[in-house]
Amino acid sequence: MDFVKRDDIKRNPLPGRVVQNAVGRNSAVASEKMTVSFCSYSAESGPMAPHNHAEESVVVLKSKDAYVRWGSGPDSLEHIQYLHEGDLMHFPPLEWHVFGYDEGGFLDALCIYGQVTNIRPEEIEMEKNA
Repeated sequence: MDFVKRDDIKRNPLPGRVVQNAVGRNSAVASEKMTVSFCSYSAESGPMAPHNHAEESVVVLKSKDAYVRWGSGPDSLEHIQYLHEGDLMHFPPLEWHVFGYDEGGFLDALCIYGQVTNIRPEEIEMEKNA
């Protein structure tokens, strides 16, 4: 068994979030079958841009006035859901979404992919064309 404390996982600041790669490639625990990351969204990271990628499940660990918006395109996020501790979101492949929060809010989540490659749209497209 591998055991890692979250506080010991390197924090990787990205636009709109801070990611801690827990399981997968280039992560605290190596895996060639799955990707698991802790992700924090707050004013510290700035706003997140709408995005899409491989199939993903997200578990809300902590939340204050945070929400998810999703829809058919980056400019068509017609659905919104406020998030609470313990909520689970499942995004099908390439569904557009974005996490946000009201002033003073934040989201702390666990993001899970059932793969370590072809997670981002450009990787998926390259695989289809190979």
